[in-house]
Amino acid sequence: MVEAAERSISAEAQEPDRPYEVALRPARFDDFVGQEKIRSNLRVFVEAARRRGEPVDHVLLCGPPGLGKTTLALILAEERGVHLHMTSGPAIEHKGQLAALLTKLEPNDILFIDEIHRLTPAVEENLYTAVEDFRIDVVHGDGPYAQSLQLRLHPFTLVGATTRTGLLSNPMRSRFGYPARLEYYAPDELSKIVTRSAGLLGIEITPDASQEIAARSRGTPRIANRLLRRGRDFAEVLSNGALDLETARESLDRLDVDRAGLDDMDRKYMRVIIEHYDGGPVGIETLAAALSEPRDTLEDVYEPYLLQQGFIARTARGRTATRKAFSHLGKSAPSSQRDLF
Repeated sequence: MVEAAERSISAEAQEPDRPYEVALRPARFDDFVGQEKIRSNLRVFVEAARRRGEPVDHVLLCGPPGLGKTTLALILAEERGVHLHMTSGPAIEHKGQLAALLTKLEPNDILFIDEIHRLTPAVEENLYTAVEDFRIDVVHGDGPYAQSLQLRLHPFTLVGATTRTGLLSNPMRSRFGYPARLEYYAPDELSKIVTRSAGLLGIEITPDASQEIAARSRGTPRIANRLLRRGRDFAEVLSNGALDLETARESLDRLDVDRAGLDDMDRKYMRVIIEHYDGGPVGIETLAAALSEPRDTLEDVYEPYLLQQGFIARTARGRTATRKAFSHLGKSAPSSQRDLF
């Protein structure tokens, strides 16, 4: 039997896989920037569970990619002093693999399932009894000789992460004691993250440069850290190694990240709606075909930020570009769009 891909991470600090890379993930709640309400609540839940000697209640983390779902799972394990076992929904193909994962868990351990909405129905149904009663039913044998065996599990915490809450079934969603939705970060919060990451990477950075990177990071820490790494490359080759405002702007411009944080694909998305379909509305399948991108990629990666920033709108008839999108691309909105927005 091929086991589901899974990693077990100790609460103690781990050596990085490659020594020249520095881990930028915070390991404690005190180092985690942003998501103040969620962070405060989780801190209380962890302390209460520690005092009772129980596992933390099951947690569902929702939100776009790169906002810190995996990081929060790592922090939960670190703060609770237990092991974190990591896997993903598509990696658990059948209930035998699920049983193998669950029986490895020690008391109070945390099982982190990324993209939990992609679990198969059979696996999801077997997970119900595991998270509620800490047991799993296994059928042994075939035909008239089949026997149902109950495997008792150590009490554990399930942490599920999903970018598409709507695809999570109601029975699965209801079994989480604390559903938390992560929101995009404010520029000031991202600036703190950039400054912290620069210190870990040994980069000299000015406050103006960190603000510039933060403003173009789409409200996402993962993108902010990626832009910081690329800014470091430009600073080392084109400057004296320090990342100042001028170098930061040059690096971001050369990476095609504009002042609103939009990259070339974002602008191409809006340009297709405006230039090919007069500002919309246009269906998502038509956009996916025009951009040669899967529908899921458009909905999960590109549209959330464009919607939040008011560049596009979703209507019953399809996607529509707003006045803000026309203005950003230097286009004049047709009269129909001026009436709508």
